Amino acid sequence: MGTLPIARQFDEVSKELVAKQDLLVAAHTERDDIKHELSRAEVDVEQVVARIERDEKRLSSGQGSPKELEQLQHELGSLGKRRAELEEVELEIMVRIEEVDKRIRELDGECNSLKEQVGDLKARKEDELSSLESSAKRTIEARAELAPMIDGELLSLYEKVRASGDGIGAAKLVGNQCMGCHLTMNAAELTRIKALADDEVVRCEECRRILIRLD
Repeated sequence: MGTLPIARQFDEVSKELVAKQDLLVAAHTERDDIKHELSRAEVDVEQVVARIERDEKRLSSGQGSPKELEQLQHELGSLGKRRAELEEVELEIMVRIEEVDKRIRELDGECNSLKEQVGDLKARKEDELSSLESSAKRTIEARAELAPMIDGELLSLYEKVRASGDGIGAAKLVGNQCMGCHLTMNAAELTRIKALADDEVVRCEECRRILIRLD
């Protein structure tokens, strides 16, 4: 099954889907972390704003000595700068969240597309496997009918060669090329083979498979 092109493609796309899903989980985790960071930044801003409002009320009331009121004005200036800094940090965090959200949307779309591909490839792989199983069954049935008609010694030789030849015991001889190992024969060897009787068993000198002569 793993040697089928469709099976390899299915495995590759499945691995890609898993990798994208891992990235999606990581992006969601990153977004949660940044949102916690944003919450802390918002609390910091709220605290500074509360202090500013409190100081402004005291300053507006005019209560306190001139020196105290002057200190309040100085503190309000410092708090205003601190608020601006914190709001800038808050804005940067919000931008980061937007960037992660965009990445999540892209990854989500890629995952959905890959899921569709995996589903399609799975169905095609199962169809091909079913077709191969049916073909193998027909071949086994045809072999069972033909085997008794073949000479015992030739059948024994074929089985021996097949066991040591990647499951292929015989190959066609097309022109001067063996279709088993795809190597070409020299002219002398080809002439010798053509001179042999039709029922003479011929084997490839390179891969040792039984050659099926078509002409």
